[in-house]
Amino acid sequence: MNPEASQIWTAPRWALAALLALLGMLGPFSIDTYIPAFSGIAQAIGATPVEMQQTLSAYLFGFAFMNLFHGALSDSFGRRPVVLWGIAVFTVASAGCALAQGIGQLVFFRALQGLSTGAGIVVSRAVIRDMFPPDQAQKVMSQVTIYFGVAPAIAPIVGGWLFVHAGWHAIFWFLTAVGVALWLANWKLLPETLHATHRQPFNVRNLMRGYWQLGASPQFLLLALASGIPFNGMFLYVLAAPAFLGEHLHLAPTEFFWFFLLTIAGIMLGSFASGRLAGRIQPKRQIRYGFLVMVPVSLANVLANFLFAPQAWWALIPIAVFAFGWALMVPVVTLLVLDLHPERRGMASSLQAFIGSAANGIVAGAIAPLVMHSTRQLAVASLLMMGVGLVSWLVVKWRWPETGRAAIG
Repeated sequence: MNPEASQIWTAPRWALAALLALLGMLGPFSIDTYIPAFSGIAQAIGATPVEMQQTLSAYLFGFAFMNLFHGALSDSFGRRPVVLWGIAVFTVASAGCALAQGIGQLVFFRALQGLSTGAGIVVSRAVIRDMFPPDQAQKVMSQVTIYFGVAPAIAPIVGGWLFVHAGWHAIFWFLTAVGVALWLANWKLLPETLHATHRQPFNVRNLMRGYWQLGASPQFLLLALASGIPFNGMFLYVLAAPAFLGEHLHLAPTEFFWFFLLTIAGIMLGSFASGRLAGRIQPKRQIRYGFLVMVPVSLANVLANFLFAPQAWWALIPIAVFAFGWALMVPVVTLLVLDLHPERRGMASSLQAFIGSAANGIVAGAIAPLVMHSTRQLAVASLLMMGVGLVSWLVVKWRWPETGRAAIG
């Protein structure tokens, strides 16, 4: 933690949480805003559905790759410059998408968006731990998740409205305007939170030593899997939304918002509960509560899909409950990851984000297309991804029983 934190930020804690959440919202807006215009963009530029899927995969893999470096760069050069440069590149890439004349150009600028958006998400986690002791950091992390949860609900609505009324180019011009506004807000408001004495030397040897230190740590990798892989249990349904909601549940496009509304409500309620529990119970108990929510609802989802024909009135509920359980435990696991190596919090945040986003890219590019046309396969795939996180956490508890034992704060 920065010893001068109380002088760096004198405004209310929620204001910093809101600023950091806006940084994190760039990612969901970059994904969800243009999804309603998929077919329209394909027709306009003569792209096939597979080529349009590549625009999403290019973004996700670019996001995953650059996540390896955002945090490490912020450990050496400071949090503020990395955030400002990341937003600047995102803004240019968004304008490039708006001006794209063919699928090749669109894929290129989507990849550039992915390379840049991770800066806000990765660095914001390190900023929180720079500024707050553990119990307060968990509360702020939960507040960020609450605000962050609004983005996936709003983004498809905004994107659909812009597509209908102004065409698909307007979606990317909107993202360009968002980038400009965020750059100005962070240039004016975001302080440098990394203390000068905590900076890491920027050289290849030191970077490789840090990557090896974290990447060779089974405890670190398992905690990163415990937080990142279960997210895909619900993200899979977001990626499969057109088939899941339209083909299987027979919802009209104007009714898709119910899925996003319920899922985001689950995330926000889980994040709120996580913040309320901060400092009151052992971290490992809170993680256990999260899995005690996700395991039964995942099993019930599989059973229901094998026994009954899917209907919207019940099929959306398990996903929302799953989202609640994930949001309840993920702020705690994230803090455990960051505190394993306090001197390299930026790099730890980078590697954690890389593991999660690489999994997102695999799910988007390979798993979702395989299972999206069967609700049974969707439910089983969601259960298996949650199971990876559960097994990872159980191994951590067995190998390092002291993890999460002391109450935060």
